[in-house]
Amino acid sequence: MDIPSVDEIRAMHMKHAPHEEAFNRVFTHCEIVWKVAEQIISISEWGVDPELVHAGCLLHDIGVYSLYNADGQIDGKNYVRHGLLGHEILEAEGLPEELCRFCSCHTGVGLTKEDVLTQDLPLPPADYIAVTQEERLVMYADKFHSKTTPPKFVSPKTYATYVGRFGQDKVEAFEALRTQFGVPELENLAAFYGHALT
Repeated sequence: MDIPSVDEIRAMHMKHAPHEEAFNRVFTHCEIVWKVAEQIISISEWGVDPELVHAGCLLHDIGVYSLYNADGQIDGKNYVRHGLLGHEILEAEGLPEELCRFCSCHTGVGLTKEDVLTQDLPLPPADYIAVTQEERLVMYADKFHSKTTPPKFVSPKTYATYVGRFGQDKVEAFEALRTQFGVPELENLAAFYGHALT
């Protein structure tokens, strides 16, 4: 499989970003998710493909750009669609399904068809679940940084509390990821980027 270079991925972001602020917010978040994933890879022996994880981290949120309105604000009501929108963008760019799935399968700790139906989510009813180790790692690393205003790093405890709103099964899924991949060191990253750690 041909994996696009960092420069090619950056150019793709710039192509789809509606303005510079959106690009900076989304692409910086994607870079941070890679730094978290890279840290986890460096202390693990799961045999993940680092190049694939790197690309997945840098691409996973490209669909967020499609949610910016004319006023430069994100459509929060439809935010859950950003993964599917990203999948569609990458598909249209001719990228393979293995890369497209990093977009559609990273939301929360995985969305099931039942989640879509019971929560009345604006998505086609289907499972959006990370399956491969690479997909699971990108999904997990993504949980530790938020693109909020201002952006912030998120501790495991804070994320577990947040995801608990969607059911105990989601907390257990997060804890399973935490057991598998370990807990990244976030203090130095937060200091480097000047973002709070909550």
